[in-house]
Amino acid sequence: MKRYEAKIQYTLLEDGPVEVLSTAEKMVQYMRDAWDEMPLAECFWVVLLNRKNKPLGRHRISVGTATATLAHPREVYRAAVLASASAICCLHNHPSGDPLPSSADVQMTRLLRDAGKCLEITMLDHIVVGNVTDDPSGKGYYSFREAGMI
Repeated sequence: MKRYEAKIQYTLLEDGPVEVLSTAEKMVQYMRDAWDEMPLAECFWVVLLNRKNKPLGRHRISVGTATATLAHPREVYRAAVLASASAICCLHNHPSGDPLPSSADVQMTRLLRDAGKCLEITMLDHIVVGNVTDDPSGKGYYSFREAGMI
């Protein structure tokens, strides 16, 4: 039988003042470069936040296809528990550019919100990122919090 050791590894992304991420717009700005590496695939990210909603870091949970990605509460909250995060914000992109959530996005949001309640880690928002051109609202993103679903 093989035994494994789990390790936490931190990589410094930047040093300096840290802004409170209190709105979806600020969160999208914080994550602006997250999709540069794979712009044609859906990628699911979690931003880990302290008690004052300042970011502790971000973690890519999964890379999907042009139309889907998977995120299980176990993977999403594993990063939050290891970082001792008080809250999280989930984000994923729609390569099509239209940030309107699918029914699967809505279902996943509810599942993640409920899992966070069990762990007492607040899910502040789930944001679907698209682009301004393809978004009927002109924002370039869809916030479940702003829509009153969280």
